[in-house]
Amino acid sequence: MNPFSSGTRLRDMIKAIRACKTAAEERAVVRKECAAIRSSISENDQDYSHRNIAKLMFIHMLGYPTHFGQMECLKLIASAGFPEKRIGYLGLMLLLDERQEVLMLVTNSLKQDLGHTNQYIVGLALCALGNICSAEMARDLAPEVERLLLTRDPNIKKKAALCSIRIIRKVPDLAENFSSPATSLLKEKHHGVLIAGVQLCTDLCKVSEDASNHLRKNCTEGLVRILKDICNSPYAPEYDIAGITDPFLHIRVLRLLRMLGHGDADTSEYINDILAQVASKTESNKNAGNAILYECVETIMGIEATSGLRVLAINILGRFLSNRDNNIRYVALNMLMKAISVDSQAVQRHRTTILECVKDSDASIRKRALELVFLLVNDTNAKPLTKELIDYLEVSDQDFKGDLTSKICSIIEKFSQEKKWYIDQMVKVLSLAGNYVKDNVWHALIVAISNAPDLQGYSVRSLYKAFQLSSEQVSLVQVTIWCIGEYGEMLVNNVGVLQVEEPMTVTESDAVDVLESCLTHHSTDITTQSMCLIALLKLSSRFPPSSGRVKEIITTHIGSVVLELQQRAIEFNSIIQRHQNIKSSLVERMPVLDESTFISKRAGSSQANISTEKSNQQLPSGASLKLSNGVAKPAASPLVDLLDLSLDDTPVPTSTSNDFLHDLLDVGLTNSSSSASGTDILMDLLSIGTPVQSNTTPENGSSIKAKPNTATVQVVDLLDGLASNGSHPGAQSPVHPSITAYQSSTLKITFSFTKQPDKPQVTQIHATFMNLSSEAYTDFIFQAAVPKFIQLHLDPANSNHLPASGNGRITQTFTITNTQHGQKPLAMRIRIAYKVSNQERLEQGQINNFPPGL
Repeated sequence: MNPFSSGTRLRDMIKAIRACKTAAEERAVVRKECAAIRSSISENDQDYSHRNIAKLMFIHMLGYPTHFGQMECLKLIASAGFPEKRIGYLGLMLLLDERQEVLMLVTNSLKQDLGHTNQYIVGLALCALGNICSAEMARDLAPEVERLLLTRDPNIKKKAALCSIRIIRKVPDLAENFSSPATSLLKEKHHGVLIAGVQLCTDLCKVSEDASNHLRKNCTEGLVRILKDICNSPYAPEYDIAGITDPFLHIRVLRLLRMLGHGDADTSEYINDILAQVASKTESNKNAGNAILYECVETIMGIEATSGLRVLAINILGRFLSNRDNNIRYVALNMLMKAISVDSQAVQRHRTTILECVKDSDASIRKRALELVFLLVNDTNAKPLTKELIDYLEVSDQDFKGDLTSKICSIIEKFSQEKKWYIDQMVKVLSLAGNYVKDNVWHALIVAISNAPDLQGYSVRSLYKAFQLSSEQVSLVQVTIWCIGEYGEMLVNNVGVLQVEEPMTVTESDAVDVLESCLTHHSTDITTQSMCLIALLKLSSRFPPSSGRVKEIITTHIGSVVLELQQRAIEFNSIIQRHQNIKSSLVERMPVLDESTFISKRAGSSQANISTEKSNQQLPSGASLKLSNGVAKPAASPLVDLLDLSLDDTPVPTSTSNDFLHDLLDVGLTNSSSSASGTDILMDLLSIGTPVQSNTTPENGSSIKAKPNTATVQVVDLLDGLASNGSHPGAQSPVHPSITAYQSSTLKITFSFTKQPDKPQVTQIHATFMNLSSEAYTDFIFQAAVPKFIQLHLDPANSNHLPASGNGRITQTFTITNTQHGQKPLAMRIRIAYKVSNQERLEQGQINNFPPGL
């Protein structure tokens, strides 16, 4: 016989396919076989049609297309014989699904077979309908299935019940039609019919509230009786598993009782006793018994059970935690997480066992137990639980340290009632796992320290001691650097020593040594090095005898290949050498940070971070300014610290004082002492006189910086040319024409000029800003930079809000003094920052078209 003819037996085709040594050979065999089957179908060969469908089913299971045999299945289903129908229905279930349009053609055959006198053909039709029933077929054939639920044959009843489950899932509106027949199934003695009936009732409760109420009234008593019979029945080998009688029916009945008792106090009260009996009588040394106990616990937690019954259920979960099977412990932890909202006191009794699970070798159990411990923490047990977790943090696996550190920090922040305890615990965490601590956590620690003046000396000493033992932890190093920079004199002079502290001696040289070691350590990142330079600058003012050594350390980084460090070193070195008169005001201690504002800001940081990332993707290069530690920050916030810990919503000062102090870190500070002195300082943020990389913002977060040139670098003294705050003359007349200083598609800036006849080198410029776009600008800030031979004094603008479409103006006046008047013309670089729909925007440009004679 031809091995590839329609008469080939199925086993021969399987042998031929299995004999193939390559995928190409297998495809060739399948292709030839499919060609033979198609030829047989086209010739309408009825003798081997059932054999062809059997082959197609095997080919389908191998993953090859078999759609050409779908109509052949329908022909076999329509035939009279049982063998043909069996192959036809089997092919229908395998080769088709409910999305196939051809399935509608089989509805009539199914209806006829559901009313057939042969119970086996009826069973075939029910199996097929239960597997591939669509919503349309369900509506058409539901009456036939409902009728079969009332037949006497238990096998037909069982299959009809399973088919009914598929129907009500597809068409929930039909649920009320099956409520009464489903109730009658629970009275059956046949095990298969009973378990199928329980499952049908469970699905009815899921899809219909009316059906649930009907079953609650008519089935609760019967279900309790079934459960009692199972619990008290003698040994039944037919349904026994490891000594547990019929665990599958046991679990399904418990699940149905949970749905009936949920939210209904009367039903819950009625089933309390049987649940207590199941919970106390079921053996827990067998896996089948544990499955029943778990379902029983879930039922107790899901209904309106009594408090004593809930305690019993939670105690069962506590026993599960001591089981050696990881799966049992895991599901117990999951259930305890749900139970804690119902009865937290009962779960608290198993706190010790749960803590042991945190130290388990299985990673999934550790994580789940840690989440449960976090839920268990309250004001009374926060300290002992934190101590336990910190002790384990020291010996925990590296893979688990990140999750454990995050939870410990959350517990400390949430439940700290004393600032000292909070600082002590955070220092311990930073010492043990500082590399896993997120930035916002140690930012919060700095905020807490700045708001605790009585503990600032204690904090800096604690951090200094911790640094001596754990100098590899990045977050610990950064907090230590910040605190030494701010409170270094407290460290050296032992200010605010507490009774619990041990005496220690730290010299100025020791404090500088810490910063120098951090600055030169091989693993220190740019952020930490930048913080070190800032702290050194501050110590040069706080420790005058060490100023020379600090200058030497800073000078070594003037030639750094890292642009951020190079600019900082150049600027700081200039301050130390040439601007001693203003250094003390520049490096004053940071203002006390508003703790409540920081906490509220941090609460919504997740959503804000997502929004910021999306906004930054739309901004042009350079539109988002960053601070030295890499935290994104608007360019013109008036009160900003190095850690992004200040207010974002502080209004721009408009009429308080004409004094502004811009520090060297692209951060603005309003300082009361410098305002009182009457000195106006505008930092040259744009470095005129050096090669400029236009419209670019380096990744490390500086504003706009010059490209380093190792051959010749023209160092610009950013503090040269400080303007004195003189009185403005009253009578002035414009003598030069106005110019359009800057114009883009969204903004226009116009300059008009006024000069005093007796001071030709002094020019007063009136700047007018007009919004050309259709959206209003907020937080509008104008900045200017000039060469060092020009002195610049900026007055506040009249507003920081610029209306859309030219409907309003912002005006700002500034005075420039050209010390080389008549020799060099004016030149200016400007930068404008504002927000559009709460998104930051930045524009910049250079002005060279000043009228002659200025």
